[in-house]
Amino acid sequence: MSVIDQIKAKAKTNVKHIVLAEGDEPRTVQAAAKIVAEGLARISLVGSPEKIQKVAQETGTDLKDVQIVDPATWPKSEAYAQKLCELRQKKGMTMEQATDLVYHNTLYFATMMLKMDDADGMVAGAINSTGNVLRPALQIIKMAPGISTASSCFIMELPTKEYGSDGVMLFGDCAVNIEPNSDELAAIAVATANTCKSLLGVEPKVAMLSFSTKGSAKHDTVTRVQEATAKAHELAPDLALDGELQADAALVETVANLKAPGSPVAGKNPNVLIFPNLGAGNIGYKLVQRLAGAKAIGPIIQGLAKPVNDLSRGCNVEEIINTVAAVAVIAQG
Repeated sequence: MSVIDQIKAKAKTNVKHIVLAEGDEPRTVQAAAKIVAEGLARISLVGSPEKIQKVAQETGTDLKDVQIVDPATWPKSEAYAQKLCELRQKKGMTMEQATDLVYHNTLYFATMMLKMDDADGMVAGAINSTGNVLRPALQIIKMAPGISTASSCFIMELPTKEYGSDGVMLFGDCAVNIEPNSDELAAIAVATANTCKSLLGVEPKVAMLSFSTKGSAKHDTVTRVQEATAKAHELAPDLALDGELQADAALVETVANLKAPGSPVAGKNPNVLIFPNLGAGNIGYKLVQRLAGAKAIGPIIQGLAKPVNDLSRGCNVEEIINTVAAVAVIAQG
């Protein structure tokens, strides 16, 4: 069974309510119907019912089991606006501004549904930038306890089972933080470990990657990974995590025995790789995807107090379905 099939199977065991903020976007409309038909989640599409039904008709999509939520008529819209104003008033938000956002910005409306426990998770990004999707989430949902920064990971499913957990690994951060400091890098490591546990159901083994192994090179970027490793241990003392490690020392037992003897992670099938910056992470996952034939699922946004996930604006219907399934499983945890 593929990793996405495992995630879908887990989603079906405890069906969650996911709100899709871009309710009249054609791929989103089609995905919504298929998600409900597969029993992966209960779905709310946010937007004008007339526009959503028009898209459904044009795409031949039956939305009979999908909830359509119109901010203009939703009975809780005013309460959402009041709560949003309360949350943001120290930043200068007025009631008029909060009301405008709730009634006319579906990203803010959907985020308030999640904040007010009227949904278990939120997905958007088919027609919005990552910044637009994450901005209301960071303002309203905020970070999970003990996590200082939002980040992302990709689930990498390798064609062979040689590495990771039966060929499945998580790479972080590959989409959000450009040059994380040591505190942010530690938070990325802990958050990715949590995602590994919640999505894959396996114990994480985390390798903090660098161009140095255990002090073999001296540079500020090496020091940052060393400091992040120590801080990650403070945040999660029981987590199997080690660094700084070169990729071969992390992955290959013979190299690990030479470069990092006694490591609890190096050469012992780590399933979480933490890259030192976005350049390394983005390049790394794309190389493994293209050269090794790995399937990349993500990015999975992590670190928030409640699950919110971004989509690629080039996503297809199946990718939306997969992302919703992942968010639903995270919401279970």
